[in-house]
Amino acid sequence: MRLLLRLLLIIAALSVLTGCSSKFKRYDGPEVTHVTVFKKARRMYLLSGNRVLKSYHIGLGFAPTGDKKIEGDGRTPEGRYTIDRRNPDSEFHLSIGIDYPNERDIAEAKALGKEPGGDIFIHGRGNPTQFLLSDWTWGCIAVTNNEIEEIYAMVRDGTPITIHR
Repeated sequence: MRLLLRLLLIIAALSVLTGCSSKFKRYDGPEVTHVTVFKKARRMYLLSGNRVLKSYHIGLGFAPTGDKKIEGDGRTPEGRYTIDRRNPDSEFHLSIGIDYPNERDIAEAKALGKEPGGDIFIHGRGNPTQFLLSDWTWGCIAVTNNEIEEIYAMVRDGTPITIHR
């Protein structure tokens, strides 16, 4: 019981300490011209031209294999998209939006008589206990809270993103 209490106190202290620093970072390095995700390898790369600026281990949807086809399938989409929005008040710390579904995604879902879903983001973990699971989102791409702060500063709206198997 004492160990549990100590662990809870440490988590509370870390939450207070991280709340004191701004989650909005500055970035003045090379422009991120493309984001590339490899689902099977669980890796995301921020590129400037052909040069890798940063690499991240990622978590995916709770059904990580296969392309997202319909709303609620727990899969992360595959294909070419664009970063199109950001949410500074995300329940997952910070998030940047991916313009899923595109016309192809909508047509595929309609052919199945379903809706394609939406609200696909790259986001942080939010809840500190989310680190216990690798693939836990509903189709989003998850990184740590510190990493999404860096990504949020580096990646601009309009940046292309390609998500591979």
